[in-house]
Amino acid sequence: MSFVITTPLYYVNDKPHLGSIYTTLICDSIARYKRLTGADVIFITGVDEHGLKIQRTAKNKGVEPQFHCDEISDIFKQNWKNWDITHNKFVRTSSQKHEYIVKEFYNRVKKSDDIYMGVQKGWYCVGCEEFKDNPDNSPTHKCPIHQKTLEWKNEENLFFKLSKYQSQIEELIKEPAFIQPKERRNEIINFVSKGLKDFSISRTNVSWGISVPDIDNHTFYVWFDALLGYVSAISLDMKEPSLDESIDNGWPADIHLIGKDILRFHAVYWPAMLISAGMKVPKKVYGHGFLTREGQKMGKSLGNVLDPDILLSKYGKEAVRWYLLKDITLGQDGDFQNKRFVDIINNDLANTIGNLLNRTSSMSRKWFDNRVPSNEMLSKDNSLELYAKKTVENYFRHFNSYELDLAANVILSLAINTNLYLNEKQPWTLIKDEKNIPLVSNIIYNVLESTRIVGLLLLPILPNLSSKIDQQLGLLYNEKGSWKKQLDWGKLIHESILPAPNPVIEKLEYE
Repeated sequence: MSFVITTPLYYVNDKPHLGSIYTTLICDSIARYKRLTGADVIFITGVDEHGLKIQRTAKNKGVEPQFHCDEISDIFKQNWKNWDITHNKFVRTSSQKHEYIVKEFYNRVKKSDDIYMGVQKGWYCVGCEEFKDNPDNSPTHKCPIHQKTLEWKNEENLFFKLSKYQSQIEELIKEPAFIQPKERRNEIINFVSKGLKDFSISRTNVSWGISVPDIDNHTFYVWFDALLGYVSAISLDMKEPSLDESIDNGWPADIHLIGKDILRFHAVYWPAMLISAGMKVPKKVYGHGFLTREGQKMGKSLGNVLDPDILLSKYGKEAVRWYLLKDITLGQDGDFQNKRFVDIINNDLANTIGNLLNRTSSMSRKWFDNRVPSNEMLSKDNSLELYAKKTVENYFRHFNSYELDLAANVILSLAINTNLYLNEKQPWTLIKDEKNIPLVSNIIYNVLESTRIVGLLLLPILPNLSSKIDQQLGLLYNEKGSWKKQLDWGKLIHESILPAPNPVIEKLEYE
């Protein structure tokens, strides 16, 4: 059974920002987790390349739209490589294969008698690529998101009969599992309750787009085109992609993970379009929050934009992954605070996890000839074993509910509890008496075994740190192996040789 997860298809007006990195890292961790549990994962990401904004951006740069899109698309691909993103589908909406899917889908919707020609009048935001129903009362009619003046449009467009699907959308969005978190679901329920209006799906003043079949001078509205990237991505490997092939090979998506600002398109317009075309709707749409910096909205005008490339080169991918996934509750807004970031990495990763491994493996090398000691005294009432088993149970429950911050925190709790166990048992004192060697052996084994489980649980979140922990324990695991079975207590092999010490993560410095 396939598990299909998607990021948004990122708009290529500019290179990736921290928000797009955040979304993609979440999807990457979920995809890694699902693979480890045995799922056949289709992880879709890519870029949305059409529309008036791209057309104007390219013109301002003095280049053709395709050249601009090629350039930014390559930057996205390189970024995902730099961040070790494990997607297996990267879709570009300017590809010919995607165009095949869009036109086939359009013909299906047309056969459902859901398309008609009309006139669209209203204030339009080029940045959002959408009409604004209720602009503010200022004379300039500014977009509340981009703070740029809206443009008045009065043109002939094709329309999709969204209003026809009012009752079906109402029933769909009432399902608690469809839209998460509940705050986002309530927003959509409120929006739909006001009555759905038909929306235009073509433009006449945009040459950079997919042409509408048999209608001159019309190109598809960017949102009608882009949403279908999730479908065309599944059939990218086919010589002649089709909707049926996409359906056979994985559609519908199990989860669309998106920013809350584009929730309406994914949770209302998209399902209605799919129903019209006789296709299944996605199983879940998850709208995450926005990122701020030191309590302020990030913006070029404020000079406080966090460049993900600089973060990567300065701190490394593991540190950024841990902060974004552990410190921010999925669905809520998050704030990037530099002091808090450094403190969390140093306390959680360097001190709690890294130091636990370093000092315990050092004791084991010193006292047990560079080997993992025996666990012959392992008893049924081993408190650390019981805590580890409970941790694994909670970890699976949280990850299955996409509560990545809680999953990360139960890992940290296991490491904290293991440190407390070590300090309570004080093997450095017991070892002074030779008769306590079997007891010390058991204590050290328990701590190393608990640390091994910490490392395994980190694999979907911090794959590189997980691998380093394994290496320091003399272990080698394969992501495609029996990961869940390896989480059973007692898998650390007695007498395994421990390699020379090598810190698994360095402390960060304040700047």
